[in-house]
Amino acid sequence: MTGPQHGTCRDEALAQTAVDALVGQLALAPKPGLPDPRDLTARATRRDHSALLWSARALLPGLTAMAATARRTGEPSARLRTDLGAIGRSTEHTVALTGGGHRGALWTLGLLVAAAALRPGAGAADITTLARQLAAHPDRRAPRRPSRGSTMSARYGAAGARGEARAGFPHVRRALTALTTARNQGATEPQARLDALLTVMSTLQDTEVLYTAGPMGLRQVQAGARGVLEAGGAATEPGAAALSALDADLQARGWGPRGSAPLLAGTLFLDAIGARD
Repeated sequence: MTGPQHGTCRDEALAQTAVDALVGQLALAPKPGLPDPRDLTARATRRDHSALLWSARALLPGLTAMAATARRTGEPSARLRTDLGAIGRSTEHTVALTGGGHRGALWTLGLLVAAAALRPGAGAADITTLARQLAAHPDRRAPRRPSRGSTMSARYGAAGARGEARAGFPHVRRALTALTTARNQGATEPQARLDALLTVMSTLQDTEVLYTAGPMGLRQVQAGARGVLEAGGAATEPGAAALSALDADLQARGWGPRGSAPLLAGTLFLDAIGARD
């Protein structure tokens, strides 16, 4: 198949792969301090998780539009950045009607989907470089209101979601390496994905954690994630025990490293399209 129809099919396939990556991230357990599907006995928990799944799937039209716009534009230009921002805001509104959020996932996956559409078949290094070039352009039509993340970034000098993108998603690249390494060492797929998540958590300046727990809490979350990896990761008995303890501790404190989850989704997206270095 060639021509416009082929391009449209590829746009939809990239977007569906991104949505599947986000759904895969949501299904993973135990994610320390993050929502997961283990406890579905309480009606509120079941409803919340269902909303997360519905809202994840509601990203599909917006991500498809981002891929199509990038393919037609052909370069990581200021114009494309503006168009992606407009699509993103419209998608956020639609997703809000489903009862979910995923703003961070939309930012991460939107840039990566657009970058992948610009260079079909590119490796992770090229895709994240294109995403960095896109993120470097200001979105001149974006509302000028501070977010929780931007406030924490200004207060503590944390990179935040925008800084991560403008640096070329270094945590996604590290998590992709951790994912491959864990698989090669015999970990199951969920265990490998948990190790990838912990790799992100171990060094990310998570603005959500900074908001709820401050700098000391962030260092504690990072140290806990490193402790699981140093114990052997999720595939080992000591690592699994450390992971369970970390999850219980973060859940009890109400510390949710929500900045790490979208980056894991981005990692799973690159992995699924075969973008490895």
